[in-house]
Amino acid sequence: MTRRPSIPLLLFTLLLSPAALAQTPPAYTPPTPAEIRAAAQPTSDPTWWKHAVIYEIYPRSFQDTNGDGIGDLNGITLRLPYLQSLGVDAIWLAPMYPSPQVDFGYDISDYTAVDPQYGTLADFDRLLAAAQTHHIRILLDMVLNHTSSKHPWFVDSASSRTNPHANWYIWNSGKPTTNPKAPNAHHGPRGWVVPPNNWSSLFQGSAWEWVPARGQFYYHFFYKQQPDLNWRNPAVEKAMFDAMRFWLDRGVAGFRLDAITTLFEDPKLHDEPLTGRLDASGFPESNHSLTSGLPEVHDVLRRLRKLVDSYPDNRVLVGEIYVPRTSDLLQWYGTPAAPELQLPMDTLVGFHTEGGGQASGANVNLNLAHFRQSISDMETELDGHQPLLVFDNHDNTRSWDRFGDDATPENKLRIAKLIATILYTTRSTALTYYGAELGMTTHTPTRKEDVRDPIGITGWPQEKGRDGERTPMQWSPLPPSASFSPSAHPWLPIGSDYPTVNVTSETGQPDTLLTWTHDLIDLRRGYPALHDGGFVMLDPTNPSVLSFVRKAADGSAILVSLNFTAQYQTVHLDLAATGVGSHYTWVHMDDNVQFGPLYTLSPLTLPPYAALITGVK
Repeated sequence: MTRRPSIPLLLFTLLLSPAALAQTPPAYTPPTPAEIRAAAQPTSDPTWWKHAVIYEIYPRSFQDTNGDGIGDLNGITLRLPYLQSLGVDAIWLAPMYPSPQVDFGYDISDYTAVDPQYGTLADFDRLLAAAQTHHIRILLDMVLNHTSSKHPWFVDSASSRTNPHANWYIWNSGKPTTNPKAPNAHHGPRGWVVPPNNWSSLFQGSAWEWVPARGQFYYHFFYKQQPDLNWRNPAVEKAMFDAMRFWLDRGVAGFRLDAITTLFEDPKLHDEPLTGRLDASGFPESNHSLTSGLPEVHDVLRRLRKLVDSYPDNRVLVGEIYVPRTSDLLQWYGTPAAPELQLPMDTLVGFHTEGGGQASGANVNLNLAHFRQSISDMETELDGHQPLLVFDNHDNTRSWDRFGDDATPENKLRIAKLIATILYTTRSTALTYYGAELGMTTHTPTRKEDVRDPIGITGWPQEKGRDGERTPMQWSPLPPSASFSPSAHPWLPIGSDYPTVNVTSETGQPDTLLTWTHDLIDLRRGYPALHDGGFVMLDPTNPSVLSFVRKAADGSAILVSLNFTAQYQTVHLDLAATGVGSHYTWVHMDDNVQFGPLYTLSPLTLPPYAALITGVK
């Protein structure tokens, strides 16, 4: 099965420098003895986000209460008991601010209000208060790079070169041209001009758009309806920080920062190297080396961290970060003297694909060597910072499809349990996405007329958009909308597998992914070894099975062993090297495992795609 590259994978590729694009990833280098010893040490920091399960909700797809076919804030409030029962510590809400919905909320027209289709500010306050009673925190998605072109700031800025917001966005008069038929040529105050450089938009075409009223182009990293803010103007930073104070004062626990690496651009507007590819519109792609990851971003993050740290209760900043190597995440944590993000997203484990991001063939992403290296790097290369793993979000084909691909239905479920085990048993804050706990699948439109995502509309059929991973939450087997909405016509069609893949049908059943996920979160909370134990990789040259031990300060230990193949695998584990015994005390798995004699863990025979979690003494 061949799938399109997801938007973050495209972004990851484009944000690499030309030198990085030309490099072959380095061979796996085992951690040093000192790094291994450091990773094996248990922690004792009770800070909530260091142990949290964070659950992303796409508001328009979670629960509709008013019958318009679109999810709303009252729907999230309604489902808080479910989230609490699952073990969720915090929910991250994708944008619910007023927006023309060109990019479904990532084009914001007012940062201090709620879009009427989702409810009111009073509804949000009720959600926040109700979440507190369920011991759930709320993180908001904050889009700092750009606004909507309908935001009053941009409407004012685009009206003239002398208005109060004239310098709040990236404007340029362009380069003179003698060819009025040149691409994107326009007649300005000084004659015919073209854009000042070759920068491409991530969402197809030139990154420059002409505005006759100003006789200038403005820059947009994403859609033309998402003009980039000018962060070199101190008034912009003040306005955006004030917007964040508005929500912090109301009690939100922090923010997920969207596209945070793209705040600044080369002020001299030099051309960027080209990738050698054409986007779906036929425009030459530039590599974004001058429009992402500039040093000034870190200055903003340090100031933003000071703002967040001035509030009580350990407010947190989560960053959308895509880097080629785990060690590259270090710069986004900052330093002890000048901290930045608490939780930059580690997407190297969850969104890895071979062959340049194009997934094809069975289980192409289920690459044990990559998993082992990335998890080991996460434990040894972050200088003790807290990692944040993520396998699913609103921009990527769902993990059930990416990792299961052409596997049998039975093995798809086993693979999904294996992925969930990695998410919840490694020493990482866990970020998941609504429906991942059920095994919701990707339902990509098969006809252009059914596409809602603008990327799919403009890029069809090469790019089919992100609707497939945004279909409504499947709460029950009841037609027509799986209890998502009273409407028979929700904003996106309900997944066709809803009669069996839903909360009602999976709750309390022993072999479902929902039960497995619930149990994993319970184990994570209940056992010190999984909650804050150290990490030791075992059997590091095994080509088929990933094994590691988590060991708590009290000496208790838990072994995790994962079979990445469709065949039975027998492993011989040297547990003595970890300072724990080789006998098991309890076992958590959904298939029969063959142990050695007298309750010993070596040898150990695992069924296909088995995930074994067991106490060790």
